[in-house]
Amino acid sequence: MANYDVIVIGSGPGGYVAAIRCAQLGLKTACVEGRDTLGGTCLNVGCIPSKALLHASHQLHEAEHNFAKMGLKGKSPSVDWKQMLAYKDDVIGQNTKGIEFLFKKNKIDWLKGWGTIPEKGRVKVGDDVHEAKNIIIATGSDSSSLPGVEVDEKTVVTSTGALELSKIPKKMVVIGAGVIGLELGSVYSRLGTEVTVVEFLDHITPGMDGEVQKQFQKLLKKQGLEFVMGAAVQSVETMKTKAKVHYKLRKDDSEHTLDADTVLVATGRKPFTDGLGLDALGVKMSERGQIETDDQWRTNVEGLYAIGDAIAGPMLAHKAEDEGMAAAEVIAGKHGHVNYGVIPGVIYTHPEVASVGQTEEELKDADRAYKVGKFSFMGNGRAKANFAADGFVKILADKDTDRILGAHIIGPMAGDLIHEICVAMEFGASAEDLALTCHAHPTYSEAVREAALACGDGAIHA
Repeated sequence: MANYDVIVIGSGPGGYVAAIRCAQLGLKTACVEGRDTLGGTCLNVGCIPSKALLHASHQLHEAEHNFAKMGLKGKSPSVDWKQMLAYKDDVIGQNTKGIEFLFKKNKIDWLKGWGTIPEKGRVKVGDDVHEAKNIIIATGSDSSSLPGVEVDEKTVVTSTGALELSKIPKKMVVIGAGVIGLELGSVYSRLGTEVTVVEFLDHITPGMDGEVQKQFQKLLKKQGLEFVMGAAVQSVETMKTKAKVHYKLRKDDSEHTLDADTVLVATGRKPFTDGLGLDALGVKMSERGQIETDDQWRTNVEGLYAIGDAIAGPMLAHKAEDEGMAAAEVIAGKHGHVNYGVIPGVIYTHPEVASVGQTEEELKDADRAYKVGKFSFMGNGRAKANFAADGFVKILADKDTDRILGAHIIGPMAGDLIHEICVAMEFGASAEDLALTCHAHPTYSEAVREAALACGDGAIHA
């Protein structure tokens, strides 16, 4: 038995960041992880590998569609799927080994195995029981499915199986038009797969700004993705190597079928807390299966904290990281803080989509007086030069104070551009503050400044 100040259960972005911050604050720390590698879902079967495939497939798209326009002529590259998967695996290895190095650097013990909490202040890993003054649950989430849909990770897959298919399918049906479905659907569409997205709602990317939703779907359709909206999947019938997706259209209750080589179930994620022993401990849970915490990430059990996908809020790696650092600060007797109003969301398709703060729909529902500043990337010189002029920047500001309330970007490098607005919002900046800040030319970021100018007297290049 070993004694620790803190034991973190789970080594995903929330868990490993919490462990490192605890160690930096002088706390004797251990982290429990049952996988052979650190990093959790994000580094092993989520964010990192999917971005590797998105990057590789986008390079193929550029070679096929834009190289010749720039005078780069020659035979289009062929796809070596095994090599692409090897590249993806190498990226995973580099990142997970990096976390292992950071654990050693910060003298964090890796308790290898799956952890349970048999009683307050104790964590059992295998046959060993360790004592801890504080325990942080950072066990993340798992893919959720639908009734009548059985996942085998071969023909009917979650995001995990979609990252390691044995071959590129001719036809893929994606169930769910959220972030995961659209990112992986984009990957396979670029690789030549006929992709059809089936969505229960009448719009893609639930919760996103309505104007962005419409433009985003329009651009994805232009890229070759097909959409069946307002459709309720009834079942998926699997044969040896193929599948049939049965669905009903909500508008008229008519029944339809789609054939596919692969079906990707991308209907969201659910908190993963199985096997921790939370029921026996008396930990309060929400109706959605999330661990309930206060504003200091404490559960109702003394010394037990929870962060990330296991608790309420958006299931985002960076949200978990922020909570991991904040919980560590609280345990160390300092002030931990997360500004939940300034957590960006990004979809890494091409073009990228990014948002922060409130949507126009939310402001209307709240009867908030606001103004809109919008600028198209068609007016951005760098974007036009790089064949990346689709999309726009949209900034929402308070009508009276000009304080930025939210921003929504669809366009090149949107996931990076959004952070200028995040910093501005963190400091309570106005749209005018952004508009008066000098931006280098020619950059994509000038579109952000132009949108800020549009909140005032008007953009220059519109």
